Amino acid sequence: MRSFLIKRVLLAIGVVFAISAITFFVLNIVPGDPVRIMVGEMADDATVERIREQMGLNDPVEVQYARWLTNMLQGDFGTSYTQSKPVVTLMGQAFLTTARLAGLAYVFALVLGLVIGVVAAVNHGKWIDRALMALSILGISAPVFWVAVIFQIVFALTLKWFPLSGIKTWQAFVLPVIALGVRYAASIARVTRTSMLDVLSQDFMRTAEAKGVRKWTVIIAHGLRNALIPIITIAGTQLGEILTGSILIESIFMMPGMGKLLLDAINSRDLPLIQGGVMYIAIICVAVYLIVDILYAVVDPRIRLGKEAAE
Repeated sequence: MRSFLIKRVLLAIGVVFAISAITFFVLNIVPGDPVRIMVGEMADDATVERIREQMGLNDPVEVQYARWLTNMLQGDFGTSYTQSKPVVTLMGQAFLTTARLAGLAYVFALVLGLVIGVVAAVNHGKWIDRALMALSILGISAPVFWVAVIFQIVFALTLKWFPLSGIKTWQAFVLPVIALGVRYAASIARVTRTSMLDVLSQDFMRTAEAKGVRKWTVIIAHGLRNALIPIITIAGTQLGEILTGSILIESIFMMPGMGKLLLDAINSRDLPLIQGGVMYIAIICVAVYLIVDILYAVVDPRIRLGKEAAE
């Protein structure tokens, strides 16, 4: 197990460093002068050049990368060009909103998806199975921004049940959470159903029922546990997607989260903020996949490949 963990951690660290290099060098060859954008078109060339020198933008790009990487490893992502605040501070404030939105959406998607998937599998071939799978296809097919706009029109503007935008009250999170979580709930439901159908046909399930164990105890304690590997895969992947893919939802509902912060940074070519945002996405995704790999090994020891498994 120790060898398995060390390999996965080293691989994750390597991926993060590779993404940091690609991000920095690609952003620094994109046309446009961030200093000119920051000071405006009316500034004279001497002022622009002086600011570039002060910010170290005239140094060779590899020197800039080494300086940025060193600072990043110390938790310093630089200062925003447009807001003149530390990038870490801006991202920290935005992340609180994103984490709250993503966390609620993830729990909603996971619970709803598991319930729908298990119920559909247990009632395989019946009308409830067909109805739930039809709804899951609709949930996967409907674009997130379309669902969000429909929710705003129906439940905020027409019925006035929930706020149209903002984060001032807990009710303001209801529509964004459902709009963001529906698609992921549908995916989890389909994977859960397929995985559960494979398990329900196994001999040990019939043996447990023959011993007089209650049906739903067998389904949850024995069936769902043995169906977890595919579910962990899809659930783990979607945790990363929800944490990093809420840009549209945050923009539509005017929520000051990471998505909106990164979108504004891209529009204003705020390089330190863009780089910090991309690294946030990279670290979240790599961390989630690392956790998924570890869960694989915990749930099914056969996943531990290589010399350790051979021994």
